Amino acid sequence: MLDHGAAPPAADSQPRSPRPSAAGLGARLMRRKPVERLVAEGGQGEGGTLRRSLGVWQLTMISIGATLGTGIFVVLGEAVPVAGPAVAVSFVIAGLAALFSALSYAELAGTIPVSGSSYSYSYATMGEIVAWICGWCLILEYGVSVAAVAVGWGEYLNELLGGTLGITIPDALTAGPGEGGIVNLPALAVVLLAMVFLLGGARESARVNTIMVVVKVATLLLFCVVGFLGIKAGNYAPLAPLGITGISAAAATLFFSYIGFDAASTAGEEAKNPQRDLPRAIMLSLLIVTVLYCLVALVAVGAMPWQDFDGTEAALAQIMKDVTGQPFWGVVLSVGAVVAIASVVFAVLYGQTRILFAMSRDGLVPKVFAKVNARTGTPRANTVIVSLFCGVLAAAIPLGELANATSIGTLFAFALVNVAVVILRYTRPDMPRTFRVALFPGTPIVGFLLCGYLMLELPGITWAVFGGWMLAGIVLYFGYGIRRSRLASVEK
Repeated sequence: MLDHGAAPPAADSQPRSPRPSAAGLGARLMRRKPVERLVAEGGQGEGGTLRRSLGVWQLTMISIGATLGTGIFVVLGEAVPVAGPAVAVSFVIAGLAALFSALSYAELAGTIPVSGSSYSYSYATMGEIVAWICGWCLILEYGVSVAAVAVGWGEYLNELLGGTLGITIPDALTAGPGEGGIVNLPALAVVLLAMVFLLGGARESARVNTIMVVVKVATLLLFCVVGFLGIKAGNYAPLAPLGITGISAAAATLFFSYIGFDAASTAGEEAKNPQRDLPRAIMLSLLIVTVLYCLVALVAVGAMPWQDFDGTEAALAQIMKDVTGQPFWGVVLSVGAVVAIASVVFAVLYGQTRILFAMSRDGLVPKVFAKVNARTGTPRANTVIVSLFCGVLAAAIPLGELANATSIGTLFAFALVNVAVVILRYTRPDMPRTFRVALFPGTPIVGFLLCGYLMLELPGITWAVFGGWMLAGIVLYFGYGIRRSRLASVEK
């Protein structure tokens, strides 16, 4: 009988699987990796193991760090012209869609505490081809969102430099070729800075992340206090000038703001008590982020007429200056934004490296991504490769295109998680679970439908980009992954 709990064979001794026959192709595409095997392999890499050093506080800070800041500091200025003062309602809709999926993530994270997040959950429930597609979407979600958020960092950096030193970075060096510039140098710089911290180790990285999260939460609360003084009731009327369509369209875009609450699930192999702490971290981080998003959005549209939001990424700093009449407060907000967006880059980049680590350990991507440095306990080569890729992407591609592409990849992965929790509940009902989705199966079904609805709200060009990405992923899987899968070699 096959021992599913045994450790995988060493990569160097692993033979390539032969090309599958037509008769066996379907079975190979749908082969599942047992939960016990996933858990048994936890932490194992090439040349070393990941270190379990993170508690519930650090895990929560990772999720908040990966989430909080993106929607408020970067995308809010683009969403308000679409939804009007009802942008807070758009945040609530996007947050509800995220909540239903978060409940499913919490159950699976406590049941299958590994680094692969929804990729691993799909592997255990729906088979290898679905897992690959999910992993490919996660690469789009995490990798591209790092670049998208980094793009917005430069404008706040310029706001900060202008308010303190009276200088700004030339336009040619803060925009990519698609926006009339040469290269977005600040975007590249913040990704490389995050890479340096990540190479130091999980515990050290968590400390840096926690400091940045505290700074950005304090900054947003300060904005709410100052902005409240400038609220005019007339700015809330009419509440929805562009109707339900505008609210829905803004919600689809703002879902990008909730990317990251699942980041704690990528730390499953570095958590001290993952079964207990991962569900708590996921739910707590989503609650904190949603409350702050809605609060800041309400204050922002109350302090400045929605027609004055022109898509600028430094909208909150402008509101601070207008309300107080003092440029100093705009500088304070810019400091917080610089730290906040940097922490998003940092935490999301962490998640991307751990997902690729899990995929590499399974043989579906090159083994270099699973190599662990024995001294730091981190996937060093993985971190460098991913950081350089994201940095180049950030330096060359505009924010809007990146944000929408990230949203559709995230929604697709979240939809699969909702399906996975249903499958695992029915196929393995007696498996120990530290967290259970309430109102099952209604909750994951609603989560799935909400993800599908928000995907349909995204523009056609985003679907075209997503289709091209999926096609490239399928080609890569059949050209590489299906023949090098470690699960295939174990099943022989």
